[in-house]
Amino acid sequence: MVKTILEENKNNPAADAAAPTDNRERAVLVSVIRDNQDPRQAGEFLDELEFLAETADIRSVKRFTQRLPQPSSRIYVGPGKLEEIAGYCKENEIDVVIFDDELSPSQTRNIEKEMPCRLLDRTRLILDIFMSRAQTAYAKTQVQLANYEYMLPRLSGMWTHLERQRGGTGTRGGAGEREIETDRRIIRNRISKLKEDLKKIDRQMAVQRSNRGAMVRVALVGYTNVGKSTLMNLISKSEVFAENKLFATLDTTVRKVVFDNLPFLLSDTVGFIRKLPTELIESFKSTLDEVREADLLVHVVDISHPQFEEQIDVVKQTLQEIGAGDKPVYLVFNKVDAYTYVEKDEDDLTPPTRENRSLDELKQSWIARANTPCIFLSARTKANLEKFRSDLYGMVREIHAGRYPFNNFLY
Repeated sequence: MVKTILEENKNNPAADAAAPTDNRERAVLVSVIRDNQDPRQAGEFLDELEFLAETADIRSVKRFTQRLPQPSSRIYVGPGKLEEIAGYCKENEIDVVIFDDELSPSQTRNIEKEMPCRLLDRTRLILDIFMSRAQTAYAKTQVQLANYEYMLPRLSGMWTHLERQRGGTGTRGGAGEREIETDRRIIRNRISKLKEDLKKIDRQMAVQRSNRGAMVRVALVGYTNVGKSTLMNLISKSEVFAENKLFATLDTTVRKVVFDNLPFLLSDTVGFIRKLPTELIESFKSTLDEVREADLLVHVVDISHPQFEEQIDVVKQTLQEIGAGDKPVYLVFNKVDAYTYVEKDEDDLTPPTRENRSLDELKQSWIARANTPCIFLSARTKANLEKFRSDLYGMVREIHAGRYPFNNFLY
């Protein structure tokens, strides 16, 4: 168990006095460990939830877990655990409780009755991050749509007072109409309007894509925060925003790249993540047209992450969901400079885990599979970058040769 900031400073006034002022909201994280789930995996999932909270400028101070066959349909955890969490939050003046799953509307209402502070579920947290990071009109429209679709079934028991934003006269509904019904109607109207706006933008973007001609298209895909934008900057010599936070990139960026007189289009797309909210998958399917229409997918993986193989599976599953699961893939294992492992004792006969395998052993195991071309590199230190450029050039040239067989002599 990771020792939290709050636990380190408890009963230590001197530490509190010496610590720098941190005005961020303080949160506790809550997760259910299923009966068939490894507790270490649950801890790694909470690490990711804490990273999400950090991205949203929220400081995690404690974690609560409970082993259950499945989360309670009424209050997510057991009654005793919920009482324990509520007591801790009240005693330590916690600002927010974050649950590592999407809560149903009824779960949310039941938990709110017991909590002395506000609560967030995983979906709400991701939506908040997306809303703060969307830059273009397209991304903002998509995130707003996902946000309203998330809000609609959760209005019961609360007044959002959206009608105050409407103003004017002649609005439908008499004085006897309940505010909750007014709010629902307003949100439905906004959802319809946003969907129409997205259709218009989709048509504009389809025209833009058609105007690019028949150049080979390469799309960078992968789990969030694996280094796609850094790699994009190195290949295309552009300045796509890159940061060590989740979802640093929301808007698809397309650049024309030329390798040895061979031009192609390279796109950087939004990162995938475990339990990506359904609302976001639906609304961002249009943005991911760049992935669906790509000739080659460069799947970037953070080899230093303890769960990189599970992240690969998440990306593969998401690609299937958006209709891009049959694309040719070039697997790029990034961040080799950050890879660490613990060497096993010679007398230890248990099968090696990720933590006990050297980078060379991992390389050999993945290369031996031979079902997907792969490379190991570091975008930060530029290690093996020239080999990556050479491989990518060969793949693009092969696609280009198939499309323009009479132009092969140029390359």
